[in-house]
Amino acid sequence: MTIPSPKPKARPSPPLALHDRAMDDLRYIRETMERSQSFTAVPGVGGVAMGFIALLAVVAAVRAPSSLAWVAIWMGAAVVSFGVALAAMVRKARAAGETLLQGAGRKFTWNLIPPLLVGALLTVALTRSGAIHLLPGAWLLLYGAGVVAAGAFSVRVIPVMGLTFMLFGSVALFLPAGWENAVMAVGFGGLHLAFGALIWRKHGG
Repeated sequence: MTIPSPKPKARPSPPLALHDRAMDDLRYIRETMERSQSFTAVPGVGGVAMGFIALLAVVAAVRAPSSLAWVAIWMGAAVVSFGVALAAMVRKARAAGETLLQGAGRKFTWNLIPPLLVGALLTVALTRSGAIHLLPGAWLLLYGAGVVAAGAFSVRVIPVMGLTFMLFGSVALFLPAGWENAVMAVGFGGLHLAFGALIWRKHGG
């Protein structure tokens, strides 16, 4: 009777090189930190500046000769406001060693952009249909929604600010025509001043 020869033992796979394992661990730690960190470079001074720009726009909008001129004034104010806010945000991010292109900063930015683009499209559609009185409520709602979404990656006051804009926008959406300038003054003017000052005091400029 032949005795079966023992099966050759499978060779164990070679262990990962120490360098490769260290790189994997570092990558995991970096990704975990990026997921857990908050974007703290939201500028309070930028919010205050946006509030003052909105109040200046109200002064001009009251004297607007037509509905199209009124919309153009607010579109111009929006461009200037976001330019000022972006510059203040980049400045604060650099001082804090953060960036808008990586980690929590990138998530903050990309969650804010889509509602703003939707707002731009709705502005064209509502202006063409003559429903100008719906614009302040729509703007406040979409801006607030963007701030809430972006605020999930920032300090707690940011999503609270977004919710406040949304609540005020919900009320404004059902106000009769003629309240547009008052809504814009209280919403984009007053709320930005109040929350900008709060962020400035608690989290720096």
